[in-house]
Amino acid sequence: MNVDPPNEFGLIDLIRERCTIEREDVKLGIGDDAALLAVPSGQWLAVSTDTLVAGVHFPEHTSAGDIGWKALAVNLSDLAAMGATPAWATLALTLPRADAAWATAFADGFAALAREFKLALVGGDTTRGPLTITVTVHGFIPPGAAVFRRGARPGDGIYVTGTLGDAAAGLFCLGERAHAAGGAAERLIERLNRPTPRVAQGLLLRGRANACIDVSDGLVADLGHICAASSVGAQIELASLPASSALLAAFDISMRARFQLQGGDDYELCFTAPEDGASMLLEDLARSGCGATRIGRLTAGTGVCVLDASGRQIELERGGWEHFA
Repeated sequence: MNVDPPNEFGLIDLIRERCTIEREDVKLGIGDDAALLAVPSGQWLAVSTDTLVAGVHFPEHTSAGDIGWKALAVNLSDLAAMGATPAWATLALTLPRADAAWATAFADGFAALAREFKLALVGGDTTRGPLTITVTVHGFIPPGAAVFRRGARPGDGIYVTGTLGDAAAGLFCLGERAHAAGGAAERLIERLNRPTPRVAQGLLLRGRANACIDVSDGLVADLGHICAASSVGAQIELASLPASSALLAAFDISMRARFQLQGGDDYELCFTAPEDGASMLLEDLARSGCGATRIGRLTAGTGVCVLDASGRQIELERGGWEHFA
């Protein structure tokens, strides 16, 4: 029988027990006022933080295990976009009450993904309040090897890893299951709840991509950040956007375009690269287990435009998700 931990420290002990991963560069982990960590010689430290709030970043009824996985995955995706290798994480967990069963499932989901990258949970905090999870991840990158948003150049091809639109379609399916055919809804919802951070692919982009970002708020919005940082424009070819078999089975072209262009939460990488050498990069990405697709090109203009199969520009009502819009 599960018994709720009597206090904050019991909850911390539970999470520490489920998430223990040994690393030589962790000199002191959970259990004191601060962690002591050794950054390897000749490496820069990449740091990223994301917060997930119930009802905003995931539906209220999402399982604890899926929340644990996703809370880490969205942070690892940021490291992937920079070309960094994951190492450590901290976790700030706010819960309405100290629920041992929920915390155990959450920790197991978190640890399942952490183990894939030998990432150690080294500290954090627990408190009482509305369900909110904040994770900070730390990774290593050789000096000068990071891939930024600001390096894109006119003439670059625009590429994305994997497929687009699945997560937004999965969220739609949660409320409108009748619109999804057969088992497609379950596959799309799985992509929403357990995204795959493209860490291996991010490492392959070092020194080869001119700019990169992860697709968290929607392709148009996130590519727009590259354009703004690099002072370039972008043309996306709608017909080139990669779609999964589940998305193709469940939705017509109009709905697919909406999910692929404006939906978020796919956590694929959108990057730009010179046309010469792109074929070899695409071959290497395919061998890594997740290929990439060319979806357009950069121009000397500004902003992002989407072209249909006839080359006409498509007008969009909005670019993507904005928290305070």
